Amino acid sequence: MKHLLPALKFTIFMTLLLGLIYPLMMTGITQVLFSENANGQLIKRGDVVVGSKLIAQNFEKVEYFWPRPSAVGFNPLPSGGSNLGQAAAGLKQAVDERRTKLKAAHPEQTGEPPQDLLFASGSGLDPHISPEAAYYQLQRVAKARNMSPAEVQNTIDKVTEARQFGILGEKTVNVLALNLALDKAQGIEK
Repeated sequence: MKHLLPALKFTIFMTLLLGLIYPLMMTGITQVLFSENANGQLIKRGDVVVGSKLIAQNFEKVEYFWPRPSAVGFNPLPSGGSNLGQAAAGLKQAVDERRTKLKAAHPEQTGEPPQDLLFASGSGLDPHISPEAAYYQLQRVAKARNMSPAEVQNTIDKVTEARQFGILGEKTVNVLALNLALDKAQGIEK
């Protein structure tokens, strides 16, 4: 019985420290020092939030660039991959369907579509594609928007993000930022 009271006091102390004080302190620090990141890097059009730089959205219209496929249907709550192995028939079927759709939508392209348009990312919510995947879709988007391919390519080049610190990772294109830049270039403010 003499150990019960100190154990109870320690439990209450640790609950307050780790369950209340520490989270509030970390929230306060991140809001002050890293406000944009802590709030999800939201992208606004005027006062309306249209998305996040960190979470992919499903664009299927021909006038928009398409993102990487998502194994979770672009739902951020159960984010994750399909968990299908390389030899799984379900993965092969999904990739074959994506390849067929891409080749039908881009008849001017020869060869294989870029891998990031065929395979979902590990999280299923990756908002970026490679510049090669953007260039693969360039003709379709330019034609659908009645823009010259040079104008669309210039927009791709403007929104292409460099490697981190110039050496880490690869160049990427945020699909939402690219589609919004194209809308802005055409005066479309939905």
